Amino acid sequence: DLAGFVAACYQRGVDFVQVPTTLLAQVDSSVGGKTAVNHPGGKNLIGAFHQPREVLADTEVLATLPDRELSCGLAEIIKYGLLADSVFFAWLEVNIDTLRRRDANALAHAIYRSCQIKAQIVGRDERELGERALLNLGHTFGHAIEAATGYADWLHVEAVGAGLLIAASMSQRLGALSTQDVVRVATLLERAGLRSAAPQFGAARAVEFMRIDKKVQAGRVRLVLLKRIGEAYITGDYDDDALRRTLLEHFGA
Repeated sequence: DLAGFVAACYQRGVDFVQVPTTLLAQVDSSVGGKTAVNHPGGKNLIGAFHQPREVLADTEVLATLPDRELSCGLAEIIKYGLLADSVFFAWLEVNIDTLRRRDANALAHAIYRSCQIKAQIVGRDERELGERALLNLGHTFGHAIEAATGYADWLHVEAVGAGLLIAASMSQRLGALSTQDVVRVATLLERAGLRSAAPQFGAARAVEFMRIDKKVQAGRVRLVLLKRIGEAYITGDYDDDALRRTLLEHFGA
């Protein structure tokens, strides 16, 4: 992100090449053109859209990746299945152990399909005027976890992973998902080596942090939820009591 931001600014934009060396970067930040740096006022507040000239994703570099970082990449991959491809999600359920063993063929397929999903969405909405916000599935809840824990105990995508389960839970409460669907999400996250249980800092504090999320419009928190596994949608029109009960369930009173 820092290199891309510098490339976007220097001489009003120079070419740069992304060589992502984590699974997360290979399926997320290297694709899509968002470049930014953090600010005391919030994450990614200073940035630009600047597409890389090329992305080189080499699976061999993942052999030395710490297990925790590998799991972070798997959380992002799970997110793509949840928001856009139920068949891919089911493939992940079958192959998650193989991915954790770092099988090159399985990783190549997961990386390719994830990048394909993201590129298709970004290609239709590069500057996040609408559809691209689907990629924020799990992020609003995840950002609350990060902020409440001081950006120290939870890595970004670990928090997003827990946020995916909260989004699934909220979707169930609104009648879109079944209990079994939520169990599938929780089970896959746990098998990927991720924490699915959110820290218990209270629903009221969660709401406070969610209200300063960049997806708030006219004072209303917009959520990315699921119609079903494999199809997400963006909405500010939801039952406030359902959100309250969901936050109480996951963050405590």
